[in-house]
Amino acid sequence: MSLHFNPRDITWLAFNERVLQEAMDENVPLHLRIRFLGIFSNNLDEFFRVRVAGLKRAMDFKEKVIAESFYQPPSKILQNINEIVMRLQSNFDKTWRKIQVEMADQSVSIKNSKNLSAGQKEFVRKYFDEVVESNVIPILLHENTPMPYMRDKSLYLGVAMRKKDWQYSSNYAIIEIPSRFVGRFVLLPSEDVEEKNVMLLEDVITFNLPHIFSYFGYDEFSAHAFKVTKDAELDLDNDIRTNFAEKIEKGLKNRRKGKPTRFVFDKDMDKALLEMLIRKLNLTKKDSIIPGGKIHNFKHFMDFPDVFEKYERPVERTSFTHPAFENTERVTDVILKQDVLLTFPYHKYNPVIDLLREAAMDPDVKSIQITAYRLASNSKIINALIYAARNGKEVIVMLELQARFDEESNLKWKEMLEPEGIIVLEGIPNKKVHAKLCIIKKRSHNKTIQYGFISTGNFNEKTARIYGDHLIMTADRGIMADINKVFNVLKRPKEDFLSVLRTCKNLMVCPQFMREKIVHHIDKEIEEAKAGRKAEMIIKANSVSDRSLIEKLYEAAEAGVHVRMIVRGIYCVINQKEFKEKIKGISIVDEYLEHARVMYFYNKGAEDMYISSADWMTRNLDYRIEAAAKITDKSLKKELKDILDIQLKDNVKARILDKKLSNEYIHNDKEECRSQIETYRYLKAKTNKK
Repeated sequence: MSLHFNPRDITWLAFNERVLQEAMDENVPLHLRIRFLGIFSNNLDEFFRVRVAGLKRAMDFKEKVIAESFYQPPSKILQNINEIVMRLQSNFDKTWRKIQVEMADQSVSIKNSKNLSAGQKEFVRKYFDEVVESNVIPILLHENTPMPYMRDKSLYLGVAMRKKDWQYSSNYAIIEIPSRFVGRFVLLPSEDVEEKNVMLLEDVITFNLPHIFSYFGYDEFSAHAFKVTKDAELDLDNDIRTNFAEKIEKGLKNRRKGKPTRFVFDKDMDKALLEMLIRKLNLTKKDSIIPGGKIHNFKHFMDFPDVFEKYERPVERTSFTHPAFENTERVTDVILKQDVLLTFPYHKYNPVIDLLREAAMDPDVKSIQITAYRLASNSKIINALIYAARNGKEVIVMLELQARFDEESNLKWKEMLEPEGIIVLEGIPNKKVHAKLCIIKKRSHNKTIQYGFISTGNFNEKTARIYGDHLIMTADRGIMADINKVFNVLKRPKEDFLSVLRTCKNLMVCPQFMREKIVHHIDKEIEEAKAGRKAEMIIKANSVSDRSLIEKLYEAAEAGVHVRMIVRGIYCVINQKEFKEKIKGISIVDEYLEHARVMYFYNKGAEDMYISSADWMTRNLDYRIEAAAKITDKSLKKELKDILDIQLKDNVKARILDKKLSNEYIHNDKEECRSQIETYRYLKAKTNKK
């Protein structure tokens, strides 16, 4: 039987289309629709910085890379990407136009340089003088001068200037929009108190162009936005004289020189200026040169000003305290008695912070060891660890310096932690540490007591408010023993680190061993199906692209195993007609980002359940340190299974993952189930029973 796969990058674009669908859905509150447009735009930027750049590099490696990574020739995928992106951009522009009409119905409008009242003009002049001007540095463009350095994440204005008595000649300049320093949005005064007027920073600058270039005597200006997306690959040299942190720092500087992978511009831009920019950026027809609307860098719209009619946030969107912690003063006391499963953002994140704070103050606590991948900007996790170190605890932090786009932040954390006496680990060469682990050790009455937590998501209290994740807090001895083994490997990385990880009995770990155990579980389900007995598995992940595991899923479906998948993003699986049991895949995109990784295997009724940091991607399974914890408590297993069942019943925000990547919503005659709302109600009901 011929096996097929959807190309990873095409399925990712299908995911981003699901994000755009949320912006198009008129049932979604207006401020959230604008936010989804911002998320869509930010996602697409990262896609071009990483995946499109990778495809362009892969074209040089030909057949080997094609066979192992892409399922199709990179050149064909790139062509397909450009066609899809153009279609999505068109839908994006239509959606934004429609949203602006709805904004006007709520007396909210975005002003430009040409439709200001006299009072607003005076305000914009003053605002520019006092706030903006010191951050604006125009750069004149000439045919014979090289293109200046273009910042990857920045927005630019391309300015064409002329004097009225010049018939055919124009001069050109570019201006970087300083939104990093002064923000993207300006609230304008209005004579009508009911009216809300917002102006974009680029329009504030455009209005003041005669002032900016007054020295030259120009009297005609046109200005249009554009941005350049660059290759974000972080190339690290092999100089043994350089430590790893220095290599990361050097790699970040070199990233600035990345080749452009996309050029997006206002389609009304001056034609001669556009041609000059394309020439100076060395762009060709093979590159993604995308005409668009007036507004770019839409990612800032994720933080659009709160100017809309009061939105009554549904009670189902309010986080609450887990019942285990409602009537107790110390989180630690609870964890030493029972396992607790936190499901974010329904449960509050406070117990995680509180556990670390308690450890920082507890005189019996001797050490805290934790992994850190992406942290909140003002991390309460880090604050607790610093206080622990100041109180004499040994604190060890595995800080992943290669967390993409967080490299610079994590270098700063390293600089902050080490002077406090905190040991900062840098992991194993060529292996990112993506596992979410924490272990706390205390010595009491001549006994060593160990407890901690394992999560599917980052230890980040900010994203925990909008990311759907699971975290188990436990004092299970077997799990703690395995976490110790992982940290021992990270503290003393050796060539034989795999032999240490192989001895883990209570955690599935990567690289290598999680894959082996997943295959073992699937094989057991296949054996049961072939014997005519019940065989079932449910996989929830962010992405599924690993070829060998997908082939194993095909083998299971062909044998008759009931396979159900809940996958938010990349999904390379294509169900085959010959299969005895159809693989059913859905994707849920709603107000919260579905981020949890969960694996369920029926296993003759034993119902093995795991929460994991790893997606079913080759990079996670073979090139990262990952960990999956087996849930053994019967009540917690049931809770996780119930949540999975709720998600599988979703017929409001779930889309079918089919061969055509059509993103059709699931519609049926069953009772309406919006899984994020129903999950809240389910967990809240458990609290009320308590």
